[in-house]
Amino acid sequence: MTTWLCVKNCGACCHLDPADRPDLDHYLSPEELQLYLSMVGTDGWCIYFDQGTRECRIYADRPRFCRVQADVFQEMYGIEPETLNEFAIDCCQQQIEGVYGDRSLELLRFNRAIEE
Repeated sequence: MTTWLCVKNCGACCHLDPADRPDLDHYLSPEELQLYLSMVGTDGWCIYFDQGTRECRIYADRPRFCRVQADVFQEMYGIEPETLNEFAIDCCQQQIEGVYGDRSLELLRFNRAIEE
């Protein structure tokens, strides 16, 4: 079975450009939306994403909307816990393709990691 997992040093999910996510207000509260928008740098990347190490500088304290957890995804997107794995895999693949391309090393690394 293929199981979702976060692949270190990818960071595709840290590309927060609101133009790529026009429905933010559908699943974020007004306070969360304000926080989200405050985290977007001029280049569309999260201001807490370290481009050099490709790691989050506030990982332990990251906002709820940055967490791939069953309760968060159920509340935000209506995803039932038993379908979270498949949903998260699909989301990551789409985001990685959108940020790095469909032939990127990041997508290859993600696909290899989830199949191991």
